[in-house]
Amino acid sequence: MYLGIDLGTSEVKVLLLQDDHRIVATAGARLTVSRPHPGWSEQDPADWWAATEAAVAALRAEAPAEFARVRGIGLSGQMHGATLLDADDAVLRPAILWNDVRSAAECLELQRRLPALPEIAGNLAMPGFTSPKLLWVQRHEPKLFERTRCVLLPKDWLRLQLTGEKVSEMSDAAGTLWLDVAQRRWSRELLAVSNLSEQRMPRLVEGSAVSGQLRDALADAWGLPRGIPVAGGGGDNAASAVGIGAVRPGEGFISLGTSGVLFVVTDRFRANPASAVHAFCHAVPGRWHQMSVMLSAASCLSWVTKLVGAAGEGALLNEVGALDAAGQAAAPLFLPYLGGERTPHNDATARGVFFGLSHDTTAAHLGWSVLEGVAFGMLDGLHALQAAGTEVGPLTIVGGGSRSPLWAQLFATLYGVPVRTVHGGEAGGALGAARLAWLATGGSEAEVCLAPALNTEYLPEPAARRDALLARHDRFKSLYPTLRAAFAAA
Repeated sequence: MYLGIDLGTSEVKVLLLQDDHRIVATAGARLTVSRPHPGWSEQDPADWWAATEAAVAALRAEAPAEFARVRGIGLSGQMHGATLLDADDAVLRPAILWNDVRSAAECLELQRRLPALPEIAGNLAMPGFTSPKLLWVQRHEPKLFERTRCVLLPKDWLRLQLTGEKVSEMSDAAGTLWLDVAQRRWSRELLAVSNLSEQRMPRLVEGSAVSGQLRDALADAWGLPRGIPVAGGGGDNAASAVGIGAVRPGEGFISLGTSGVLFVVTDRFRANPASAVHAFCHAVPGRWHQMSVMLSAASCLSWVTKLVGAAGEGALLNEVGALDAAGQAAAPLFLPYLGGERTPHNDATARGVFFGLSHDTTAAHLGWSVLEGVAFGMLDGLHALQAAGTEVGPLTIVGGGSRSPLWAQLFATLYGVPVRTVHGGEAGGALGAARLAWLATGGSEAEVCLAPALNTEYLPEPAARRDALLARHDRFKSLYPTLRAAFAAA
C-alpha cells in the first residue's frame, strides 16, 4: 500500500493505493481560509497538520488492515504559499497563499530589479508566486523577515512534521520564482532580488526520490513500521498529471474546476512568459510541463446557472443540449474573465462580457455562450503553448466540468485531438502523490504511471463543424483588445 497526502486549499485529502492500482480508500478533512483584509488569503499551518492527522485517522478507521501495509508516503499540495520559519522551526506568521494578491507592487519591483527574471524562472512575476510575498513581508513586517531562517511551501511544511527534514522538490519549487527551471536548481540571482540566499531554502530532490523517513514517533502512533520513506511528491497539478499517467511529452490534461488549466508535458524547458504561460518542472526527472491558466472556468457555469434562475447546472445543460447548430450560432459571445485573466492576457482588470444579446436570447443561449467562451479562452491558452513549440496529443479532462459531455466534445473539436474521461480522474493530487511514493520505493514509471481505465472518448467532429466554431473564435479574439482600455479605466 502507498499513502498519498494532498494538502489542498479547502481540504486535506488522503488516499490508499494498492500495488495493483486499486484505490482502496480515501478520506478528507476540511480547511478554511482567513481573509483579514481585501485581497489577502492566509491559513495557519497548525490547521494543516490537524487536518492531516484527522484525515489519516479516518483512513485508518475505514481500512485498518490495508493502512497497516503502507510502505511509502507521497505528498501533493497547493503551490506558491509562503510558510516562514525561525531558527527553531517555529512558524512566524500565517502562511500567505497562492490566491493572495497583496504583492502586486512587489511584482513590478522584482521585474525592475531583474529584467531577466521571466527567462530564468520561466514565468512572469505575479502576486500568486512566492517571491513577491517575501518582498512584501520584508517591507511591511521587517522584524519577522529578519527572524526568517527558512521558507517552506505548504506541502513541504507538512513534510517537516512527517520527517523532520526541510526538503522541497522540483515541480513545487518551480512555482516560487526562485528556481532556475531549466537547470532544476535554486537560482542565486532570483533569490538575491528577494534579499534571500540559498541557506534559507530547503534541500531539493526529484518528486519520485526519497526525501526522508517517517519519524519513529509518528510511525508508532499510526501503527506503521519504522523507516517508511516519504517521497519528494509534487505540486498539485504535476501530481495530478502523475495520477492520470501524463508523464511523456505531449501528454496532458484539461482541468475544469473553479479555474481552468491546460497542462502539457514537455521534454525540455519551454518558456513563453510574454503570453503568461507557466513553465515548470514536472514531478518526474528529466521532464517539464507548461500550463495555461484561466481564472474562471466551471465557476462561470455556476454563475450563469444562478443568473438565469435555473434549477441547477444539470437542468441548464439539458436546455443547452437541446439547441441545434443554428441556435448555437445565434448565441452571444462570452468573455469568461469574471475575475480577471492570466493566460494569455495577464490582466487583473479584465471582466466578463456577453456580446450580441437580443430579444431572442434565452437561458439556453447564455448557457451555450458560457461553455463556448470558456473553451475559446482555453483555446487561446493552447495557442500560447504552441507558440513556445509545444504540441498536444490526446488529453484527459478532469474536474467538475468533465461531467458535461457537451463541454468535453466541444474541447475535442476545437483542439483537434481526442479528449477522454477516465476512472479515478477525480482523485487528483492524492493519487499522484501515492504513485510518487510507489516510484520512490523502487517502482518503475512503466509499471506505476499507467493511464487509468477509460470511461469515454470524444473525437473531433468533422472539419465543417470545427471551421464554424473557429470563425466564432476569431470574433471572440477581437473583443478583448477592443475592450482592454475600457477594462483598465473602469
